[in-house]
Amino acid sequence: MKPKIRKATRHVNQNEGLIFEKSSPGKAAWKLPPLDVPQVDTAKLLGKAERKDLGNMPEVSEIEIIRHFTRLSTWNYAIDLGMYPLGSCTMKYNPRVNEAVARVEGIANGHPYQPEKISQGALQIMKTLSECLIEITGMDAITLQPAAGAHGEMTGLLMVRAYHQSKGNPRKKVLIPDSAHGTNPATAAMVNYAVENLKSDARGMVDLASLKQQMNEDVAALMLTNPNTLGVFEQQIHEIADILHAKGGLLYMDGANMNALVGKVRPGDFGVDVMHLNLHKTFSTPHGGGGPGSGPVAVKKGLEPFLPAPVVVAKPDGTLGFEYNRPHSVGRVRSFYGNFGMFVRALAYIQANGPDGLRETTEDAVLNANYIRKGLEGTYDLPYSTPSMHEVVFSDKLQARKGVRTMDIAKRLIDYGFHPYTTAFPLIVPGALMIEPTESESKEEMDLFIEAMKSIAEEVEEDPQTVLDAPHSTRVSRLDETAAARKPVLRWKPAN
Repeated sequence: MKPKIRKATRHVNQNEGLIFEKSSPGKAAWKLPPLDVPQVDTAKLLGKAERKDLGNMPEVSEIEIIRHFTRLSTWNYAIDLGMYPLGSCTMKYNPRVNEAVARVEGIANGHPYQPEKISQGALQIMKTLSECLIEITGMDAITLQPAAGAHGEMTGLLMVRAYHQSKGNPRKKVLIPDSAHGTNPATAAMVNYAVENLKSDARGMVDLASLKQQMNEDVAALMLTNPNTLGVFEQQIHEIADILHAKGGLLYMDGANMNALVGKVRPGDFGVDVMHLNLHKTFSTPHGGGGPGSGPVAVKKGLEPFLPAPVVVAKPDGTLGFEYNRPHSVGRVRSFYGNFGMFVRALAYIQANGPDGLRETTEDAVLNANYIRKGLEGTYDLPYSTPSMHEVVFSDKLQARKGVRTMDIAKRLIDYGFHPYTTAFPLIVPGALMIEPTESESKEEMDLFIEAMKSIAEEVEEDPQTVLDAPHSTRVSRLDETAAARKPVLRWKPAN
């Protein structure tokens, strides 16, 4: 299993990735026939707008362009190549049929400015998706506008603020457990709430005694990730909701980890008042690379008046349309109505699976995480013995005795052909190794991953320097991460 360490013999030149370095004057990837129309005086036509040169654009042949981009594609890892064990990110495989549906001409070519009467199909997709997500979450109403999970968090907290303002007290604080996603405190601060940390107990769950002590009439909401970033389900969720509601607070749920709940339990049934979903995680739409994303926010009835406008409604004549007249709305949070292509993909995924299929994906995701947990227990430290849901968090405590930390293990994993897991998060676990296989992975793939992780642990004991110097098989070896952060090279510059 252990890969051989050797220097590359072909793509070792650091300039291989720069098409500019291949440029030679006069090279071209095309040849046009002579003009059969009169020559146009571009200087007279364009005036000062005429560009006199190509701005140092490379001059290369067609074969060089083809090889350049094909070579670049081989330097990237992809879900089509292997497992992405990134914890808390749910990087699962996206069925190609969803992409095909999103590219159907009548769907892909729709424009947000076209009249409602010729947009009935698109409106029906939005309405049907909304109904599905409401049923899945056990909530009462939803907005599809937010463009990502953190954007959904902001939208949800804006509605929380509007709700409390309608009661005469906007409140000042938001409670956030130390096991929450990192965007939660940033979002709360962005919406101008003071953030108060809530500690976890020895099981990795919310400490109820601390919650009771910190909960008062100044607290607007608790932002709870459930399952949390330890992969642990909050077993006392009903009591948590009761403590908040007794003092007039609201329970916000970060739904990024819904991959562990869909078809099994509904947040609306255990006391959640407002939550966001990540369509680009749970419902198998493209994830990573900066987008596109989609973070719908579902709410209970009391928060429905504050949803961003417009919302899709059925008109008296039976057609669908947008309702803009919503006096208590927090207003539009995104141009138009959200990332429509993501709605199409998510709905295709939901309808293709159906209720039984969605439940099975959840069961498989939890099963896979626990399979990896059992496979690596004893090899890596398990800081919490609480049952795992969709992901498992180990620590580098055993390997740290040899001077090897989680980042070193992750870089060595690259040599074994796997994308690294999430390192050093959640912060509640020093030296965390956060692993989420999702339901996409087969037993064979997970066995390879477990074998690779065990081999790395053996290397740590026998030859830790091999791990400390990793990766060895990549085009670029270990980088100076401090220098990269402080002195980033953001664009190519010619040598002279």
